[in-house]
Amino acid sequence: MVWPRFLLLTVVGFATAAPPLCLAQASGQQITIEPPLVRPATQSLAPETKEQHDARMKWWREARFGMFIHFGLYSVAGGQWNGQRTGGAGEWIMHDMKIPSGEYARLAGQFNPINFDASKWARLAASAGMKYIVITTKHHDGFCLWDSKFTDYDVMSMPFKRDIMKEIAEAARDNGLKICWYHSILDWHDPDAQEEKTFPTYEWRLRAQVNELLTNYGDIGVMWFDGDWIPQWNDERGERLYKLCRSLQPDLIVNNRVGHQRGGMGGFTKAGGFSGDYATPEQEIPANAPSAGVDWETCMTMNATWGYKRDDVAWKSTTLLVRDLIDVASKGGNFLLNVGPTGEGDIPDASVQRLQQIGKWMAFNAESIYGTAGSPFDYKLPFGRCTQKPGKIYLHVFDWPEDRTIRVPLGNKVAKAYLLAEPNPPLELEQTADGVAIKMPEQMLDTDATVIALEIDGEPQVLRPQFVSTPGGGGGSRPATTRAAATTMTTRSSK
Repeated sequence: MVWPRFLLLTVVGFATAAPPLCLAQASGQQITIEPPLVRPATQSLAPETKEQHDARMKWWREARFGMFIHFGLYSVAGGQWNGQRTGGAGEWIMHDMKIPSGEYARLAGQFNPINFDASKWARLAASAGMKYIVITTKHHDGFCLWDSKFTDYDVMSMPFKRDIMKEIAEAARDNGLKICWYHSILDWHDPDAQEEKTFPTYEWRLRAQVNELLTNYGDIGVMWFDGDWIPQWNDERGERLYKLCRSLQPDLIVNNRVGHQRGGMGGFTKAGGFSGDYATPEQEIPANAPSAGVDWETCMTMNATWGYKRDDVAWKSTTLLVRDLIDVASKGGNFLLNVGPTGEGDIPDASVQRLQQIGKWMAFNAESIYGTAGSPFDYKLPFGRCTQKPGKIYLHVFDWPEDRTIRVPLGNKVAKAYLLAEPNPPLELEQTADGVAIKMPEQMLDTDATVIALEIDGEPQVLRPQFVSTPGGGGGSRPATTRAAATTMTTRSSK
């Protein structure tokens, strides 16, 4: 890569001359660049009305289901270093196995994912019923998967020499998906990122690279930040970064990890902290529906790790994943389900199979997920979960009743009840003072979850039944598949 003496930047957000940049190379050497005076980004945003905020969040709230992709140098390592297996997550191998930055950087020379096919990835996401893709532009190891002018520790300086972000952005849009960027605030590779004394120089570079990502790749749906727990980061820096993102793309959505007050893996911002646009629970689903008006998204793996790890075979069942999607939607959230491609660029077969199976379920039942609101019931239902739209209630049945009767504590007149995947003939129903009793077929139509649609008049009129248990807007049993895979890495943000 040929480096100019000066780089002309359009927006990075400092009104004063930026400090000279010492840019890390894969070789471990530094390139010093002296930038000119940098024009500031907008440091204040016009107040946003509720109507404007709702309009900006509209596509995301309707989407409900997205694909997370963790791809980088750690994909090459596959959870092993010098013949030793890491006990942690695949993408944390540099940290957990205490690999010096210079040694780890040698993986960059091996990064040549010859099977990478952005269109294939995007088609898989779309066929699974996902509506957006969030992909790692740079993880904590500092390696950039786009053509950055601020480092040669990027994909264009390696054997592959293809801008992965450009290809995936184009493929996502071709398949009707929103493209979104994951970007790590934490950087183990950059020497300036390691302590407060030099962090302002790193912050300048962080913002400059965010500027690239939001300038060179068209409309981006979400900036999904991570690494917010480092001591150098704070809400002031986070709010400044948020304003930079929104000044570059006013309709952009930014997660709460741009701030510094996230409450651990639970993902909700502590009172008084800068919260961005939505909360980010990791590897868990809130037991109860969050307060009305709080946007949130659970991100979750299919096995125990985010980045590819060849010996991680703790795969969750399709049934569990479908029910997790339903559980999240029943509490008014989004579900971001992860895949970790191999170093060759292949999404593992186990992930592909599960996504294809989820896609088959969504082909018949997507109406009960997209654009829905959470359950109107503030208590657990014994048979499963519930979502709603104006004039419709969707009952997601996990447990088939022995007497083949679903009892719903609903006071509305029900005009019609039917199986969403097999609407004819309609189901028999009886309305009493206790609610609605629906007669079911002898066999469960779909063992992952069978969905019943109820057409009702007016807003849901919720009754208080005798079976009321712990509040939570859900209920019903989960499949026997263990959740150990989902809780293995919960002592820190493992993404």
